[in-house]
Amino acid sequence: MTGPALTGNQAAILAAYAELIEEVGSDDVSFRLVARRAGIAERTVFRNYPTRVDLLLATAAWIEATVFVREESHSIFDIPLAIRDAMQRYDARPELAHVVAETAMRGVSGAAPSLGRTHLERLLDAEVPSLDPEQRRSVVVALSHLDSAATWVTFRREFGMDRRDIADAAAWAAEAVLDSIRDRVTP
Repeated sequence: MTGPALTGNQAAILAAYAELIEEVGSDDVSFRLVARRAGIAERTVFRNYPTRVDLLLATAAWIEATVFVREESHSIFDIPLAIRDAMQRYDARPELAHVVAETAMRGVSGAAPSLGRTHLERLLDAEVPSLDPEQRRSVVVALSHLDSAATWVTFRREFGMDRRDIADAAAWAAEAVLDSIRDRVTP
């Protein structure tokens, strides 16, 4: 997880909240219930996360960094496989994927930017340095969007797709994005 290291209490709070989200949903979890699950006083939860939004943002970032953590791809052209894997992991933990996606999709103030953006930019700089800034931005935006819990939620909710179809569609779309730059690769 980027940013400052978590204290033991913070990690316990976020882990407890994530567990409770999977058990009862995010709307039905009180600070008292989080504190009880974490084995700490309720005031400790409030001291670390004064509002429900603070707790939700921190938990969404923690979920992405710990539950949905992924290995970095070594080539921009490996990204479709990483996206396929991510979609399958979101499908395995749908309640947590929804929290991550909805935090980002609602534009909650303070939501973390795409975790993989910097990595995608580095890969493009190394493998396809001839892209002009507009093309580079388009590729990064498209791949960042495809590589997100929000895409998984959209495919699941809007299109009623199942696990395999979601993984296939997201990977196929990423391949289509990359097809437009394959001829520009620097050896």
